[in-house]
Amino acid sequence: MAVQADKVPAQAWVVVAAGTVVNLCLGILYAWSVWAKELVNVDLAGQPMTGMNMGWTYLTNAQAATPFSLAVMIFALSMIPGGRIHDKFGPKSGAIVGGLCLAAGCVIAGLMKSYTGLIIGFGVFGGIGMGIGYAAPTPAALKWFGPHKRGMIAGLVVGGYGGAAIYISPLGKWLIGTYGITGSFVGLGIFFAAVICVAAQFLAWPPEGYVPPGPAGASAKKVAATTGKDWTVKEMMKTWQFYSLVILFIGSTQSGLLIIANAAGILKSAATGIPFFAANAWILASYGGLINASGRVGTGIYSDKIGRDNAYTINCAISALCLAAMPAVIASKSIVLLFIVVGIAYWQYGGGLSLLPSYTADFFGAKNLGVNYGLVFIGWGFGFFMARVAGTIKDITGSLDLAFYISAGILVAMVVLCRMTKKPEPKA
Repeated sequence: MAVQADKVPAQAWVVVAAGTVVNLCLGILYAWSVWAKELVNVDLAGQPMTGMNMGWTYLTNAQAATPFSLAVMIFALSMIPGGRIHDKFGPKSGAIVGGLCLAAGCVIAGLMKSYTGLIIGFGVFGGIGMGIGYAAPTPAALKWFGPHKRGMIAGLVVGGYGGAAIYISPLGKWLIGTYGITGSFVGLGIFFAAVICVAAQFLAWPPEGYVPPGPAGASAKKVAATTGKDWTVKEMMKTWQFYSLVILFIGSTQSGLLIIANAAGILKSAATGIPFFAANAWILASYGGLINASGRVGTGIYSDKIGRDNAYTINCAISALCLAAMPAVIASKSIVLLFIVVGIAYWQYGGGLSLLPSYTADFFGAKNLGVNYGLVFIGWGFGFFMARVAGTIKDITGSLDLAFYISAGILVAMVVLCRMTKKPEPKA
């Protein structure tokens, strides 16, 4: 018999905290540039390194981008089996499998000391680990809370992934300088395995028949009605709303990844004549990581209050204006304006990663959220197309201006689609 809880139990918050910790390890993806910087030397590409990094060879930019791009694609695809593992065996199993795959990938990449090792280790095993592991914490945490708190909870859990670069970047840089590239990968792999396996022990579903507390004065019947039907994968994929959510994910992701992929270069262009910023272009990327994590939590909180549609509309509309203004901001050489518009783009990107799991739970229920969100998450993987398009545009035109305008136009189209997309009604 379903019985509504009087208040959210303490265990629910333990699950949220554990899920955030798991994601703080899985988020090494956003710190890849630390290793790329050490590995890339176009003039010496193919030649062996010396000193602590003996055994490694220098790479080109294209080679260094391949493990990262491969990890992204496999990450997105692995969310589907990761969701099935979560829904069938529970979040603990999914987190442990994901954590061990990521750890193995880091160790393989470190010990093989080669481009092939980076592809197999970071690209393949790392991508699988991130996808399977990422599929576990958020659905598990959302099961404990009613629809009125889903945005905040999703934001807190996925905020760990977005904020991981804040500590992994300086830690990775220190490890490389102290123990070399191999030592950094192996050390982090062992660290991730230990932390994730411990944190996973605290991930759990609520007991059978548990009904999360609703807003003040809401009855169990009303909360159950608000939660809605639990759709199976087959049922979900027969609705046009599923495909709409995938497209909305692509739209919110493409603009953020356009900025993320070019953050250092953008600051370098705008900071001409300001030696400190020109020499420390990484500052914009680190700042973006902080705003990315904050956007996940912040957007989640206000989406619970004003609604997912309104939150998505506000984020995308303001970000579209900023992207359209980006060429003028870069030309103005105003560092303050640049940090504002780039910060908004990062916020919007992070916000999408808390809105889409909440949308999926709102539309299709919490029971099968693991695999259902895994399928919606494919949109995040496809969102990387804009970074590739932008690279081509820059090669042809010499600037990213056209890419910024195209990205802004896509965001406007997403606002229109968002306003048209409503919760599906189950057939009688």
